[in-house]
Amino acid sequence: QAGRLPQMSLQEYLVYILFFPAISAGPIDRSERFIKDLRTNYSTSAQDFGSGITRLVIGLFMKFVLADTLALFSLNGTNGAQVDSAGWLWLLLVAYSLQIYFDFSGYTSIAIGMGRLMGIRLPENFRAPYLKPNLTRFWDSWHITLTQWFRAYFFFPLTRFFRTQAKWLPAWLVMLLTQLATMVLIGLWHGVTVNFALWGLWHGVGLFIQNRWSSWTQPVATRLQKMPILNGVKTALSVALTFTYVTLGWVWFTIPDPELAMRVLGRVLGFGGWQ
Repeated sequence: QAGRLPQMSLQEYLVYILFFPAISAGPIDRSERFIKDLRTNYSTSAQDFGSGITRLVIGLFMKFVLADTLALFSLNGTNGAQVDSAGWLWLLLVAYSLQIYFDFSGYTSIAIGMGRLMGIRLPENFRAPYLKPNLTRFWDSWHITLTQWFRAYFFFPLTRFFRTQAKWLPAWLVMLLTQLATMVLIGLWHGVTVNFALWGLWHGVGLFIQNRWSSWTQPVATRLQKMPILNGVKTALSVALTFTYVTLGWVWFTIPDPELAMRVLGRVLGFGGWQ
């Protein structure tokens, strides 16, 4: 409708939507970017071949060595119901947090490496997300292409709608509603089940709180930037807090039964009797 998409032949369109390295799990490529690579006369150079093979090998190692090894003792619905110790549950949960990263990031590297061997430069999908100091930066670095897709086609249009058609709503409420709706939809994108909706809700609430907190503490953060040691300590604590919040959220993702997920969260947080 906006006239931004390129004209494509049926053959080009089928190649775009059925490009086999990325069809099952991404990264999600834009047609306007993909078609430029597809129409370029391509001959594999030594550099392209080397970088493609390197990404492919790294991805295979992350997926089939690191992720599959961590999967042997990661949190799931079975061991989550059996383990009572908070310490052991934390170990299982952190293992799952690392497993899902190495699994998905590894697959993305495989797809990018295979695409590069064929002259298609698929977009990056992960940029060290667990080293980011807040949830906004985390979602700028985790499954980047999905986040950008939802921002472009849902979050920004919904925000514009509220600001033009519901001007009486306060800005904070608009931010809350748009972030909650966007993250719940991202959760449901993984599967139309209650646990994925709760996972999206967890991140929507977290993003709203982080956004309000960042705005409230901006003057302090500005002053801390002039004190390298204190600023470094603040950044390290922020990274640890963000990783902890994201990791706790994976409970909703990996355990399909919301009641069991609540019990596991209670035990992880030290509330053994939280049912």
